[in-house]
Amino acid sequence: MRFLSIGVVAALVAVAACNRADTAAAPPSPVGAAAAPSAAAAASWKQITIPAGTQLPIVLETTVASNTSRVEEPVQARLSRAVLVHGVTALPEGSRVSGVVIDAKESGRVKGRAHVAIRFDSVVPRGEDERYTMHAAAIGRTAEASKKKDALEIGAPAAGGALIGALVGGKKGALIGTGVGGGAGTAYVLSTRGRDVGLAKGAPIMLKLVEPLTVRVRS
Repeated sequence: MRFLSIGVVAALVAVAACNRADTAAAPPSPVGAAAAPSAAAAASWKQITIPAGTQLPIVLETTVASNTSRVEEPVQARLSRAVLVHGVTALPEGSRVSGVVIDAKESGRVKGRAHVAIRFDSVVPRGEDERYTMHAAAIGRTAEASKKKDALEIGAPAAGGALIGALVGGKKGALIGTGVGGGAGTAYVLSTRGRDVGLAKGAPIMLKLVEPLTVRVRS
């Protein structure tokens, strides 16, 4: 019986020794191994702030016009060259810029000039998926006043009416012809709209930031 007890004790000692050996040879905790790559990933990014007042050179990819666009319609553009801050690229060339139409008004028949305006409110750096909200000045176009053009259109029919009146009835006919011609010219102007305005696809625009824009870049 004594020999049996000694054998049992020896077996227990051997098992304990094996357990100690396995513990010593075990690899580090997987939690620590996972933490190291996360820290390295965080260190590979840094933030850059583009100051307010910075000009962003963009090229339109959407055509907008006073007579065809509607308020809230989406507008797309892209950066035509990179935006640098202290020599570091904050936004690479080709970054996508998005916005909406905020005003679109056709020219009136009697008064009111055509006007169209857009505002860009977000940017996605090229090669990235993250979208950044930005605050930029609105961009608008207003049609030129057409008073001189209207005066010419009214005056030309009037002159023609005077000429016809003179040929038919002398001075008296000329006076009548002038009145008829002028009326016809006025009717022509009132029946036509002024010029519409717009910005075609491919148009270069300088977009001005009115608030700072902070983005993340790879370090």
